[in-house]
Amino acid sequence: MERKRFGVTFFLRKARTNKAGLTPILARITTNGVSKEVYIQCSVPESKWSQAKERAMGKDKLCQQVNACLDSYRARILEIRRELIAKGLDGNCLEIKNQLQNPTTHATMLLAELEKYCVKRQGEVGVRITQLTANKYHRVLRYLQEYVPAQYRKKDVPLAAVDYEFIDGFNTFVQTAHNCHHNGAVNLLDCVKNFMRYAIRNEWIEKDPFRNYKLKEEHNKNKDHLTKNELETLIRKPMPNNRLERIRDVFAFCCLTGLAFTDVEHLRKEHITADEQGTQWIHKPREKTAVMSRIPLLAHPVRLLKKYENNGLEKGKLLLVSSNQKMNAYLKEIAGICNIDKTLTTHVARHTFACLAVEYGMPIDVLAKILGHSNTNMTRHYAKFSEQLIGREMQKIGQMFEQAI
Repeated sequence: MERKRFGVTFFLRKARTNKAGLTPILARITTNGVSKEVYIQCSVPESKWSQAKERAMGKDKLCQQVNACLDSYRARILEIRRELIAKGLDGNCLEIKNQLQNPTTHATMLLAELEKYCVKRQGEVGVRITQLTANKYHRVLRYLQEYVPAQYRKKDVPLAAVDYEFIDGFNTFVQTAHNCHHNGAVNLLDCVKNFMRYAIRNEWIEKDPFRNYKLKEEHNKNKDHLTKNELETLIRKPMPNNRLERIRDVFAFCCLTGLAFTDVEHLRKEHITADEQGTQWIHKPREKTAVMSRIPLLAHPVRLLKKYENNGLEKGKLLLVSSNQKMNAYLKEIAGICNIDKTLTTHVARHTFACLAVEYGMPIDVLAKILGHSNTNMTRHYAKFSEQLIGREMQKIGQMFEQAI
């Protein structure tokens, strides 16, 4: 294991020489190429200082006091570093400086500071983040409050103890103990990464534990979506009971508007407007990102809104939406009734809208506005080109070649 570089250097801050001709002495503490400087409350005339020896040169009482102070301060720095390392900390220059300046202050702890950070993030809801994002930070806190005692047999650990091994262990923990898929775990670790950067800006820690840890979501290129014929079958097929009919209608509404499950769940009367031509629009900020979705309503979604307008809905809501778990369970029944050999979920509806929109010629930048994406790169993950579209475009190329030959 490579030995950590450590050094202490004393030097004069010449720009701060006072009227009496005394120049303050600073200690520069260096660990692993990173340095922090500390005033040691000791001054000496510049003419009596030797930088080569880092000592005051003279036999007078002042020089003797200065040199004694330097020896004492160096010994204090070495002692603090030993104590920090004994506690399982890095003993880096930032930790040493903090201990020198605040000797009664304890090490900054992970869970204690993360809890305060969650409160801070909650206060930013509606201004900088959405409630869903704030909930994600609280979820990370709960999982870490389980992980730290289980893995380290402690109620809390110092922030400086968070390293690559800690992060990788937490990643494994959320995927095993809480059945998170890879992308879900990456999403949670992004919250931890944001908090660690906040800690660096506050100088609670010196280095970013995520600097060598790669967080990359996996993109499934084969996500299901319905074809035009399958969607028509699903819309027209009579359902055996009101429960499945209501679920089918919500799913169809999402297929024809591109709304995500959480957005249709929170769809209210104030989100519906009409333009001068009488076309009804949905103008709604996305629950996930707060980016505005702008969606002109087709005939069938308008009929569905009218169908449920007097169905005893919660005040202001436009559709009867079950929980995401129930929706996905009922959609499996509906797929069987409609002979659709695909796993239907609430998110399949959003993919269906995007894929059909691209197939029928909607420009990708227009589709991004409807889906509420801030850039078209996000939209391209949703839109897939069907074989029919590829064949149609190939025929156009073929006709061009035929005319040229």
